[in-house]
Amino acid sequence: MELVNRLGVCSWSLQPASPEQLAADLEEIDLHRVQLALDPLRENPAAWGHTRRLFDDKGISIVSGMFVTIGEDYSTLDSIRETGGVVPDQHWEANWKNIQDNAAVATELGIRIVTFHAGFLPHDPNDPDFARLAKRIAMIADHYGERGLKLGFETGQETAGTLVEFLEALNRPNVGVNFDPANMILYNKGNPIEALETLGKYVIQCHIKDATYTSQEGTWGEEVPAGTGQVDWKAFFETLEKIGYRGDLFIEREAGDQRKKDIRSGRDYIAGLFSTE
Repeated sequence: MELVNRLGVCSWSLQPASPEQLAADLEEIDLHRVQLALDPLRENPAAWGHTRRLFDDKGISIVSGMFVTIGEDYSTLDSIRETGGVVPDQHWEANWKNIQDNAAVATELGIRIVTFHAGFLPHDPNDPDFARLAKRIAMIADHYGERGLKLGFETGQETAGTLVEFLEALNRPNVGVNFDPANMILYNKGNPIEALETLGKYVIQCHIKDATYTSQEGTWGEEVPAGTGQVDWKAFFETLEKIGYRGDLFIEREAGDQRKKDIRSGRDYIAGLFSTE
């Protein structure tokens, strides 16, 4: 499949206030495939309910979706460990309702892959949090599976080996990973190329995002525009070929105040890699 049919952008990277603004931004950066944040459609159908019709009219493809969970605090590695995903008990009931409603939104949009940050997965199956989190994720996976939806875990919070062990224990055929090489660097959870090879058959979608490692243990790395960080993109695409992945690639940019420019430069960088093959 040609790059133009694989490359897109994450809607939340553009921080749109409306579907009209998102459509205009996509036109400006000349990318017409999108991974769409589902929560705005769930929370504000009056403003976002016509997104699919608008995008169909403008030739924009909604390829997959994403949802977030309540109370996530990314200010430090410790804070996101405590608040991320479906781990916190105080938010579980509200998250579970939102997650079910987001499945209905995804079904209505006609998409088949939805991704999210599950939260930090315990590396020890005997950890009490392991069984509790596994039960919740199994509920989510089964609910989505019954609707023909695949569920993708965002990578980075744990090592690739821990994630594989969790996926094997979960044993749900509709669950895989959205592989984000920059997250492995940002969380300092291993070499992203080695992680990609380890996760192999579980990769159902990829993000194009770049980062540099932290110089201070226990702190975040820095997200940077694609092609300017420490992801070895040539090795990344070679490894995608090795594991047989020919699916979608969505540019994600979650930092900085010139995101459209950074997304365009990332698109051009990736296109340049492909043009030299």
